[in-house]
Amino acid sequence: MTALVIAEHDNASLKGATLNTVTAASQCGGEVHVLVAGFNAAAAAAAAAQVAGVTKVIHVEGEHFAHGLAENMAAQVLALAPAYSHLLFPATASGKNIAPRVAAKLDVAQISDISKIDSPDTFERPIYAGNAIATVQSTDATKVITVRTTGFDPAASTGGSAAVEVTAGVADSGKSIFKGSEIAKNDRPELTAAKVIVSGGRALGSSEKFNEVMTPLADKLGAALGASRAAVDAGYAPNDWQVGQTGKIVAPQLYIAAGISGAIQHLAGMKDSKVIVAINKDEEAPIFSVADYGLVADLFTAVPELVAAL
Repeated sequence: MTALVIAEHDNASLKGATLNTVTAASQCGGEVHVLVAGFNAAAAAAAAAQVAGVTKVIHVEGEHFAHGLAENMAAQVLALAPAYSHLLFPATASGKNIAPRVAAKLDVAQISDISKIDSPDTFERPIYAGNAIATVQSTDATKVITVRTTGFDPAASTGGSAAVEVTAGVADSGKSIFKGSEIAKNDRPELTAAKVIVSGGRALGSSEKFNEVMTPLADKLGAALGASRAAVDAGYAPNDWQVGQTGKIVAPQLYIAAGISGAIQHLAGMKDSKVIVAINKDEEAPIFSVADYGLVADLFTAVPELVAAL
């Protein structure tokens, strides 16, 4: 019984979600192999070989793998699939793009967004915006799994000594081409990997107030900035800051929610945070039901006072 983790990387280094997925794979009961498919990606393959718990790295080179296009990645995974009992992808935009193609071609049921592994064929996953946990058992010969990365601690990025096997990749499918990308530049930590997150809600009233009140706090804490769906919909914050069921799932060491009422869809995205601090002038706000520390106060007064105290 061997599991294959499909690595996410930028051809130079592994993305953090891969380390969480390796931890999940190690709980499936056998060896853990990692697929690094990319272009000039020897550095990423070497990094994967250093990950604790990984026994083999399969390094596939090809210009058509440079940007992780789902059609080519799925074809490569399918070429390797017969040798594996479990195929694991991070439940990220990339993983959720590739995994269903693989599952469909293998004619198996995908097991999505798992947060716990009970046994090699039994998994737990949140449903109903995280208000219930479903236990799913699969009898398929090959399990195609996406992993909720906040449910698993990251594997150590050093300490491993896996062999790197360079393998010829499948040909370009010709079904898609990469035209370009516009990457938002941000000096702050990436939201899903940040240890501290400061989030604001609709109560801030405007994008100007959002920046005026929340940015100094984030600067003091070296935190990533997040927002509720209501704040994003109102135009106070960009889409990639949205935390919640329809945004990003996060689990930082510290999550500070200011002016966020705590709708179910927002709680689904952050309630696994280690310490939750809520600031809201409505003492009945649902956010207080999950908060470790709650402050009933006007955020326009409380947040600047907190910044001054820091």
